Amino acid sequence: MTRKILFTLFSLSLLTSACLAAPKNHKKALKAPQKIEAKESQKVEAPASPPAITLATNNPNLPPVIAASVKINTTAAQAIVIDHYTGRVILEKNADELVYPSSMTKIMTAYMIFDHLKDGSLRLDTPLMVSSKAWKMGGSKMFVGVDSLVSVDDLLHGVIIQSGNDACVALAEGVSGSEEVFAAEMTQRARELGALHTTFKNASGWPDPEHLTTVRDLSLIAQRLIDDYPHHYSLFGEKEFTYNNITQPNRNPLLFNNSGSDGLKTGFTDTGQYGLVASAKEIEPEGTEKRFNLVINGLPTMKARAEEATKLMTWAMKNFASIRLFKAGQVVETAPVWLGSEETVPLTVAKDCRITIPQAARKDAKVEVVYDRPLSAPLTAGQEVGKVLVTAPTLETPLEFPLITASEVKKAGFFKRIIASITYLIWGKA
Repeated sequence: MTRKILFTLFSLSLLTSACLAAPKNHKKALKAPQKIEAKESQKVEAPASPPAITLATNNPNLPPVIAASVKINTTAAQAIVIDHYTGRVILEKNADELVYPSSMTKIMTAYMIFDHLKDGSLRLDTPLMVSSKAWKMGGSKMFVGVDSLVSVDDLLHGVIIQSGNDACVALAEGVSGSEEVFAAEMTQRARELGALHTTFKNASGWPDPEHLTTVRDLSLIAQRLIDDYPHHYSLFGEKEFTYNNITQPNRNPLLFNNSGSDGLKTGFTDTGQYGLVASAKEIEPEGTEKRFNLVINGLPTMKARAEEATKLMTWAMKNFASIRLFKAGQVVETAPVWLGSEETVPLTVAKDCRITIPQAARKDAKVEVVYDRPLSAPLTAGQEVGKVLVTAPTLETPLEFPLITASEVKKAGFFKRIIASITYLIWGKA
């Protein structure tokens, strides 16, 4: 008798096999009460000969208030402004034009030294010898003594705060044996970071016709330094440094005007004129940090550089929101599971969901959570099952973020599957 019952149940399970597959005949689409921020690193090709362009104005049908809030121009020959966390470009002008980076080169020099500190080949208290070549360097100087021993820590302060060309050469020779080898290593490392149009011929930014980069590459190098070495980055925000009884101020004008700036580096050569790589941060009302990175170049005077940098950074901070809607690992939705050992599974995102939009467009941003409902067991933790979609007036296309399972769900046992299939056949409920 028992065998007959089991056989009957087994036969019934076969007859309902079409129902055992999850009835995925509708999508789950929820309007979230918040907005989502995207890590969109979409590249937009610079026009052939543009004035400054703000990517938020690509939509010709923007409401007037939004269009007015994001419109700006710049007198810089080359410029780019980027949301640090999403990679979203909000302004660019000749961003891919090759330029002489002058002392903005020193950001990469510092990055190289941070690499060596990380791998243990250098320590901050490691003494390095100052050669005659380093001591003779012209331009801005730290004023190290020839044949003296100077710690890596002091030399880094000299490079970053005082913009010392002599300190750059001392570090390059101390690490790689010669400045030429160090510059080749700088170029290789920069390209590994993604700065593919950059060639360094020295460690200081001393004029050389082959020493070239773009403002887009400089912004990428700055972004990587901030992300990769946050514990060293604070050096770029120090306002002065004293060495050999000589106190010199940091040349970054944004450090002194309450703009929220905490780095990075100025530069000047006769050919490239005045430039600046800067980063500034601010805390949004919901408690998340927003940070914008700026690179400008080709300004005729120090005053023009300071005014233009202040104008663009103030515009970015005031008119754009950088919103984190979901943290990595945060439960976004709880989804029903068909024929699983658990009836539901939490859904999350692997990385923070962030979006950069004009402040005036915040209320018009919409978030949807989209996936097939219910999900079919078995499910592995981290399995992509849907997406988070974000739309806003200034986004050319919706932003998409993968939606993943936060935990594993095994397939239900045989009898649970049979009962579920019968329930579905009788009442039509999954």
